[in-house]
Amino acid sequence: MQDPSRWCRWASLPCPSVREAAFMYSTAVAVFLVILVAALQGSAPPESPFLYRIPLDPEGSLELSWNVSYAQEAIFFQLLVKQLKAGVLFGMSDRGELENADLVVLWTDGDTAYFADAWSDQKGKIHLDPQQDYQLLQVQRTPEGLALLFKRPFGTCDPKDYLIEDGTVHLVYGILEEPFQSLEAINSSDLRTGLQRVQLLKPNITFPAIPSDTCTMDIHAPDIQIPNQVTTYWCYIHELPEGFPRHHIVKYEPIVTKGNEALVHHMEIFQCAPEMDNVPHFSGPCDSKMKPDRLNYCRHVLAAWALGAKAFYYPEEAGIAFGGPGSSRYVRLEVHYHNPLVIEGRRDSSGIRLYYTDKLRRFNAGIMELGLVYTPVMAIPPRETAFVLTGYCTDKCTQLALPPSGIHIFASQLHTHLTGRKVVTVLARDGREWEIVNQDNHYSPHFQEIRMLKKVVSVHPGDVLITSCTYNTEDRELATVGGFGILEEMCVNYVHYYPQTQLELCKSAVDAGFLQKYFHLINRFNNEDVCTCPQASVSQQFASVPWNSFNSEVLKALYDFAPISMHCNKSSAVRFPGEWNLQPLPKVIPTLEEPTPQCATSQGRSPAGPTIISIGGGKG
Repeated sequence: MQDPSRWCRWASLPCPSVREAAFMYSTAVAVFLVILVAALQGSAPPESPFLYRIPLDPEGSLELSWNVSYAQEAIFFQLLVKQLKAGVLFGMSDRGELENADLVVLWTDGDTAYFADAWSDQKGKIHLDPQQDYQLLQVQRTPEGLALLFKRPFGTCDPKDYLIEDGTVHLVYGILEEPFQSLEAINSSDLRTGLQRVQLLKPNITFPAIPSDTCTMDIHAPDIQIPNQVTTYWCYIHELPEGFPRHHIVKYEPIVTKGNEALVHHMEIFQCAPEMDNVPHFSGPCDSKMKPDRLNYCRHVLAAWALGAKAFYYPEEAGIAFGGPGSSRYVRLEVHYHNPLVIEGRRDSSGIRLYYTDKLRRFNAGIMELGLVYTPVMAIPPRETAFVLTGYCTDKCTQLALPPSGIHIFASQLHTHLTGRKVVTVLARDGREWEIVNQDNHYSPHFQEIRMLKKVVSVHPGDVLITSCTYNTEDRELATVGGFGILEEMCVNYVHYYPQTQLELCKSAVDAGFLQKYFHLINRFNNEDVCTCPQASVSQQFASVPWNSFNSEVLKALYDFAPISMHCNKSSAVRFPGEWNLQPLPKVIPTLEEPTPQCATSQGRSPAGPTIISIGGGKG
């Protein structure tokens, strides 16, 4: 592997000791270590048996490490508590709330310390779970703090437990500042708490070797001062050297400034449009009034990283092209800083390291947009808890635009704006659902990354790709229309595939004429209150609808049967030849069922009550 310090000529920048837990099986630690070693498959240094690691809290006093065992369908966790007070709670919940959460708790009553599987009710009160599915394996003092090693099956069939599945997981934590006489005396609303988002079930795939002559380029923030506010998106323009020829990116990885691991939430690199032969240099907040308008044309994703992700590898037969003719010399780095403690004066130079080669691989990798067109005709009524919108890449488009041998999708990035809650793309073949391309049942617009798929998905000419997004607009009084604004909505899956084709966008929207029929129908039932005048925009028409369950259900029905306008577009934004308006919805028979969780056997569970442990040194 290329030494990161090596640059090609084209790159522009060079306590006291502690007793073991009083209650555990004598072989647990040995078994645990065997599992860890097996899971690593020789890919990690022996002093760090965990493949994945993230800080949980902004101060970095809680650190979570984990490995995944697909053979056992279990996750092995290490929770490192660097400054233990009276205990800690850790767990998972649907959206990162501490109410209705699945928890594991370490607490003390002042004399004795306990470890137990627990859950919280809708008021945040903690209860002991009679089915103890978090199995404690070891408690150990380390130079950094107290390490708790425990395992948890993916699924437990316990109604109080969280089902760990592919996609985003909202991790929650709480710090116990003082002893509690019982578990039931703890209420999460009284604790210092927080959440962290991560993909726990990383794909178990083999990464290709990186050739020794691969070059590196660091695109990073130029020693900026992180603003003392909770959320900042920082934009920085990086210019490639003049005459930079065509290369293939074969890998990229994060560069996070030491000490800022808990503040750098996610990062993306966008290439500017090819016609942008001159982009002003800029380094500042992305919402700044000083940001040049030309930065809005830097939207083509080259790389994306989010907290908890490791390096991203392209398949050994493909790479993503950048540089050379038809490619802009300008790229935009966007860094999302999450600073909930409003820390001041912190400097940062985080970014992404690109690994690239001038020995072009067999295939160019491409990125294709699936889902919904950015248009206000697709809207979500207000006060909805789970409203679904669906976009199609039809068989007509794939038949025309894909090569006879098809394409192979190896990675995916799901995207919505603020009200998105679930996203799924399904491949259909011969009129039936065939397989899931990517799915996130706990999707968060605040945690977006390019994820390598567990298996490559092949798409043939004539296949259909169906992308559905579920939205929650409970806190909104007006309809949320589709569009580019952050308060508008999107439903997109950026799929990474090879070989690259001319098809760059395969999306749909309801036919605008049929939507006008909806407005006229609703107008008849609402005393002419809905604006149907020709000069009114679609957004204005949606804003005039007096929303109730009837109007919402009729809109849903319209989206479920009305013909669509297809955007089967080349990279030039020109549609492929053909008739694309008033296209019928693809007829697809649902055949894919939600997988049935495999319940863990009672053999691996802990006792029904709390485990008494020794943490040594009191509250040390």
